[in-house]
Amino acid sequence: MLPKRAKSLTIAFVLASSAAACAIVPKDGPEGVAIVSGATATATDTNVKVDYALVDLTPAAVEASKAYSSAFMRRFSDFRGRGGGGDVSIGIGDIVSVTIFESESGGLFIPKDAASRPGNDIQIPNQQVDTSGDIVIPYVNGPIHVAGRSTRDVANEITSKLSARAIEPQTVVSVVEHRGNDVSVLGEVMTAARFSLDPGGIRLSGAIARAGGPKNPAYETLVTVKRGNRVQTAELTAILKDPSQDIGIMPGDVISLSHEPKVFMVLGATPSPGAIGGVNNRRFSFDNESMTLAEGISKAGGLDSTRASPGDFYLLRFEKPAMLKALGVDVSRFGAKLVPTVYKVDLSAADGFFLASRFDMRDQDVIFVAEAALVDIGKVLTIAEGASATSYNFSQGAK
Repeated sequence: MLPKRAKSLTIAFVLASSAAACAIVPKDGPEGVAIVSGATATATDTNVKVDYALVDLTPAAVEASKAYSSAFMRRFSDFRGRGGGGDVSIGIGDIVSVTIFESESGGLFIPKDAASRPGNDIQIPNQQVDTSGDIVIPYVNGPIHVAGRSTRDVANEITSKLSARAIEPQTVVSVVEHRGNDVSVLGEVMTAARFSLDPGGIRLSGAIARAGGPKNPAYETLVTVKRGNRVQTAELTAILKDPSQDIGIMPGDVISLSHEPKVFMVLGATPSPGAIGGVNNRRFSFDNESMTLAEGISKAGGLDSTRASPGDFYLLRFEKPAMLKALGVDVSRFGAKLVPTVYKVDLSAADGFFLASRFDMRDQDVIFVAEAALVDIGKVLTIAEGASATSYNFSQGAK
């Protein structure tokens, strides 16, 4: 038994511990009070709070989330339907060939003695489109502006301007060498490429293939297209799955691929960082295109059986108001396009695991596992037990 003096010291210490448990229980860092009091300047508004919706993870919530999951995939907006086929316009610097035909001899280009030369056509020497976008055709007053126009359109104009002098002229215009319709593919591709568009056009997926394809999986790759003064970004997965996102490429487009893995964070009562596979991290990357909530928590090592409250398992993300409204959530107080949402999952029941295995995670999701209510009490008792032993040793030494 402890001596009377040691008992008194122990009881006093336990009472003090219970009165100030927050200050005694071991923490990962300084208390909030210490951080706030130590600041030399503040910019806070204690009257402002973040409103959020709390949703129980039910079968209806799982299906609603799946229905709206594609709405969070990054896509092109006003680039769709442009380019991708038809004649490629002539560009500045292109080498252009012009051939003019006449129906009979004695006209502008074919002498009366037709036997003196073969054929009924004349080949204009190849020309490079000048910086003004023009070429010159004999017997046509002034230059012909060709930049930005199709070969057929230019041919029709030349024929029209020669019709008063030549005999039933016909014109064929072709681009011998494209130099002004270049497209560049850069970034996380196997081989950066720059090439000229073919007359038949090319889709975005074809342009990426010209560069050897992406270095990384499609679900970790973003594709940015710069077209003039506009820049838009889409996920490569969306481009490959949705034909409308596989946009036609236009002359001068710059395509850049970037590697941006989808990630999720795990906080709370889960195994300590580094305890699972030596991964000293609470930020994890997706292993494939889609990952369920059950797979996510498994990758983080599951719940800490000594601390976690399986009935208090949460997932935090932003949701579309329309999706929450379909579940009966009053979203009238939320003015933003996205609503902060907390899903509550009860893993103390078997159906919670089945729901978690069907609930798809998204980029930037946060998983939080709350500690059981008895954990802090256990911490206090552990400290009290240590204090009791310390008091006894102190009293023994004082004798």
